[in-house]
Amino acid sequence: MAGWFRNLPNRSLVLTIAVAAAGSGFAAGQAGAAASGVFLPHQALYELSLLKSRGSNSINSARGRILYNFSGSACEGYTSEFRQVSELDSGEGRVTLSDLRSTSWEDGAGKSYRFKIDTRMNDAGASPVDGVAERTGDHITVKLNQPESKTFTLDGSTVFPTEQIQRIVAAAREGKSVLELTVYDGSDNGEKVYNTLSVIGQPIPGDRTIATPDPSTANQVMKSLTRWPVTVSYYDRDAKARDGEQTPVYAMSFELFENGVSRALVLDYNDFVISGALGKFDVKDSKPCK
Repeated sequence: MAGWFRNLPNRSLVLTIAVAAAGSGFAAGQAGAAASGVFLPHQALYELSLLKSRGSNSINSARGRILYNFSGSACEGYTSEFRQVSELDSGEGRVTLSDLRSTSWEDGAGKSYRFKIDTRMNDAGASPVDGVAERTGDHITVKLNQPESKTFTLDGSTVFPTEQIQRIVAAAREGKSVLELTVYDGSDNGEKVYNTLSVIGQPIPGDRTIATPDPSTANQVMKSLTRWPVTVSYYDRDAKARDGEQTPVYAMSFELFENGVSRALVLDYNDFVISGALGKFDVKDSKPCK
């Protein structure tokens, strides 16, 4: 989910998700072998609220919800269904209502990625984004059906959202504190590519006392699992750095369990910061690979 949580300011929310992001459980290619874990099909509901406002484009309040469904396995691929409804109040009667719906499927080996994104802002619909990306040899071929028919290629080192999350888990298990990845998730008009920098904190054992428990930490499946504090900063690959430094478009922080579930979301869009508290969490039935 890391890829989807990040669209809030202009398309209702990146994360992914987001974010991807942040996320749900995934296994992909070499990263899957490194992590060698079973990832959890589940449904999660996140409650959004304004944590901080700053800068010239600050807002007075924010509220909303994210409903995320993840299912599948390494042998049949992974399906994500995401809907986020939000309301941003900029003051003086300026309120933006947004509704983002997305579905995606990613091959268990990270070779193929299908996506569709529909967005409405203040009841006005935008052109859907619909396409597929296929990894072949040393490159990735993206074929868009919407908003317009178009084909282009990406460098083969680019990863899809599921593999992004999987590689973060693998890096965390190996004790790494920094991970750089180039990520494609079909966001914006289907042509956006992000450079990402993930900073991974020290592991949090499952038996440690939790200051702000939620349904994930109370779940019997989750109680014994290790998690890591993670911050992922997203940079526009095509933007030029000023004075040798580039400001991230946004950053997202979360606690990532070893089975891929995320909690305690914080989404930083420079001018304001959104909190995403996990309000509901349900483990779904899964079919093991034969």
